[in-house]
Amino acid sequence: MKNIFSFYTKTPLILRIAIGLTVGVLLGLFVPQATFVSVFGTVFVGALKAIAPVLVFVLIIASLAGAGKGIGGRFKTVIVLYMLSTFLAAVVAVAGSYIFKVTLPLGEAVDKTAPAGLGEVFQSLLEKMVSNPVTSIIEGNYTGILTWSVIFGLALRSSNDNTKSVLNDISGGVSKAVAWVIQIAPFGILGLVYSSVGEYGLEIFTDYGKILLLLVGCMLAVALIVDPIVVAITLKRNPYPLVLKCFKESGITAFFTRSSAANIPVNMKLCEKLGLDKEYYSVAIPLGATINMDGAAITITVMSLSAAFSQGINVNIFVAILLSLVATLGACGASGVAGGSLLLIPMACSLLGVGQDVAMQVVAVGFIIGVVQDSLETAINSSGDVIFCATAEYSDRMKKGEKVKF
Repeated sequence: MKNIFSFYTKTPLILRIAIGLTVGVLLGLFVPQATFVSVFGTVFVGALKAIAPVLVFVLIIASLAGAGKGIGGRFKTVIVLYMLSTFLAAVVAVAGSYIFKVTLPLGEAVDKTAPAGLGEVFQSLLEKMVSNPVTSIIEGNYTGILTWSVIFGLALRSSNDNTKSVLNDISGGVSKAVAWVIQIAPFGILGLVYSSVGEYGLEIFTDYGKILLLLVGCMLAVALIVDPIVVAITLKRNPYPLVLKCFKESGITAFFTRSSAANIPVNMKLCEKLGLDKEYYSVAIPLGATINMDGAAITITVMSLSAAFSQGINVNIFVAILLSLVATLGACGASGVAGGSLLLIPMACSLLGVGQDVAMQVVAVGFIIGVVQDSLETAINSSGDVIFCATAEYSDRMKKGEKVKF
């Protein structure tokens, strides 16, 4: 038994998910009477539903409590660039989702509409914000979770190092629990695909392909158009030599490792090649791996809006803009967690009036297409860390009259 478990965990997750997906399709097509298989999907979705609120709560508290102090002007510039880029990525995702409205075959159809007016949006938002934090976690009220975690995180910034260490340990423990849940993803996807194929047939993969194309299109638009424009405006120079170099030396590696954290050493080496200040980039690069999350913001926004469209919910522009802000903040909490952006989808869905059960079905769809989605998301996030880190330093040098070459 131990050898079987060891073999299972050592087998790449992508391969295990592919096997689960294949088995689920075959069972759905040829053994439709084996309805007990669907319980695997139910258990997987239930586990995600249980751990996601706790994950968001502790990650944000630990992140804010441990944030460094005394950041200079150069660091302020790179933070602004990181956050601006992430927000613009969410806006691109909103635009793409409206132009190419993609729906998914999901259960539990509801008869709801998102709030029609801005006043109604903010009234509902404020009510959710002041909800009891324990109740918010139990009920999956991500607006309340986000609010209280920010408050607690800021309040604990002045705590001693031991307290911050404990918070980091708790955050690490919850992240490890999430990693354990992710280990059962192949079985969960097997059950979910079995149920979907049994009910809808192979047509479901057409819908999955559409959502994947929308995600990839938005990510490439941000990486090749939006981010270069931000760099060009900041430096008043052709941004593509820098952008393409970062994609080549950072993005390709990140695509295969699928981890911004694992790609930090690669980014450090690239910063050294670009002639950046080590004292600066040794802080800015890890910071970027935490808050520069263009791909995550796109994933959260596109998947959440698809969930709303699939449920027949009308989302107006005010709610969409608010979703962009939520996606930006949520994406910053997704770093360092396997499938982190997918697990934050329910937070955005709650703003759109989409129930947790439906939101978790969308999360499961995300795992199915995650082989491409997560790889490209990581590549864009990680290469962007170096792009904006370099942009901030080059901008500072140019203000001092120094010549910059890249």
